[in-house]
Amino acid sequence: MFKFPPNLQARLAPLAGLLIAAAATQLAGCVVRTVYVRPPPPVAVAPPPPAAPAPAYEAPPPADDSAQAYEAPPPLPDYEQPPCPAPGYLWTPGYWAWAPAGYYWVPGTWVTPPRVGFLWTPAYWGFVGGVYVFHAGYWGPHVGFYGGVNYGFGYTGVGFAGGRWVGGSFAYNQAVTNVNITVVHNTYNETVVNNVRVNNRVSYNGGAGGIAATPTPIERSYAQEPHVAPTADQRQHIQQAARNPDLLARNNGGRPAIAATPRSAAFNAPGVVGARGPANPPSQSAMARGNANPNRNASFNRNANGNNAGNGNGNAYARRGYSGGQPGQNGANSAPPGTAHPQPPAGHPQNGQQAQQKAAKPRPNKPPENGRREPETALR
Repeated sequence: MFKFPPNLQARLAPLAGLLIAAAATQLAGCVVRTVYVRPPPPVAVAPPPPAAPAPAYEAPPPADDSAQAYEAPPPLPDYEQPPCPAPGYLWTPGYWAWAPAGYYWVPGTWVTPPRVGFLWTPAYWGFVGGVYVFHAGYWGPHVGFYGGVNYGFGYTGVGFAGGRWVGGSFAYNQAVTNVNITVVHNTYNETVVNNVRVNNRVSYNGGAGGIAATPTPIERSYAQEPHVAPTADQRQHIQQAARNPDLLARNNGGRPAIAATPRSAAFNAPGVVGARGPANPPSQSAMARGNANPNRNASFNRNANGNNAGNGNGNAYARRGYSGGQPGQNGANSAPPGTAHPQPPAGHPQNGQQAQQKAAKPRPNKPPENGRREPETALR
């Protein structure tokens, strides 16, 4: 081990003491303090906004297959078909729809199909289980069963003869469709004969005075095909009809002023077609029931004699297929020509007299508070 020489230790001893003294002097002026440093306040961070809820699924409004009525719909009005507005439009015939205030007319109109190759199967009413049930129309590759109702303009009661798809374009049959060949060039001419030997203005299937028709096997197969509900334009057309008081059957007597339109929802456009012939006044029994309970189904006088209309010419052409019925006849209940109708026993009032007696004391209607009576529509 290395050792310092004795004389060197003696020399360094004063120097070491001096250094120690200097260090002590320096340290004497230092004060050691513990300083507590507060942490910075937490930064306030707003919580993220809650995630927007996923939009609820809104299915397209279903076809109103659940509509039911205890009164038969009025006969189909007699009207002309507006001309086809442009190539690609398909005709959808008018029909009677149901709302809380009763039957209202949905005008026939021209619409564009949802896709190439699809055809329109019209709506119809069917008598089932004591009530009249509504079957909504739909789009599909073939025309299915629509109750055997002769809507005219190619819809003779079975299938559709107003036109056909040829490749990606639609060809119109001029024999039963109103087309202007200067506007629509894809046409053909094929005579269509209506061989349905029933009243061609009856608007429902089954029941007393209704059309006795059942689906054919091929129509049953068509019912299994994929179908498309009415388009947005068609739904708007129906909603606008329900809000129009002139289309309510009890207001127009079965003869709507707007029987057909050139396009959907174009109720005020040039080319609107009204029903032909005078309006049928409501029957006395309907007036009696309406005065007693306005929310009950209205009963409609089918024609001037109160019947459902009559047997049309079984071979009438389909284009003007509404005016062939004989007023005052019913294929199911009317007697053959030359047969005397039975008279009620003496002393017994007839049905019209009974209705008049019941309606002899009408109740006065309370005037509205604002002094004006709002027009009645199908929705109220």
